[in-house]
Amino acid sequence: MSVSLVKGQRISLEKSGGGELSVVRMGLGWDAVKRRGLFGRREQEIDLDASAVLFADDRPVDVVFFQHLTSDDGSVRHTGDNRTGAGSGDDESILVDLQRVPVHISQLVFTVNSFTGQTFQEVENAFCRLVDESSGEELARYTLTGGGNYTAQVMAKVYRHGDGWKMAAIGEPASGRTFQDLMPAIAAHL
Repeated sequence: MSVSLVKGQRISLEKSGGGELSVVRMGLGWDAVKRRGLFGRREQEIDLDASAVLFADDRPVDVVFFQHLTSDDGSVRHTGDNRTGAGSGDDESILVDLQRVPVHISQLVFTVNSFTGQTFQEVENAFCRLVDESSGEELARYTLTGGGNYTAQVMAKVYRHGDGWKMAAIGEPASGRTFQDLMPAIAAHL
């Protein structure tokens, strides 16, 4: 059963029947706002990029994004860049093998940014969701609402809690075309 998250909400990442999840997928989806033009409605291409920054406590140690598709240890993998948002479902995905994430990694922060500089006013139906990769069950969904005059968002984080993992919806608007631009905004949520 999926949980529709609100900003700041946290959920435990345990299987519904008990036990820990092994592989989760953070999916990002979006559509470009359709504009009326001289010859009818048209849709522009918008290149949103999903990234996962891996932290050891509050220190970034690795990142997975469209130019570095797999973490150095192999536990986190980006499935590839979507430059348009065309199609239904997840437009970009990052797979996390929670059991293989090295013990020194305390949290993974997921971001989305508009590489081409369009603002979220030009994006609609944007969401991020966490899926149990073994069953395909959607565990949580966070709608990236607001359509504001910003080019990025710190979406969510997955972090260690005791012997397991939890997820927190962050939903913090930011400005920047790359995850590097977002590091000050990310630091506020560690």
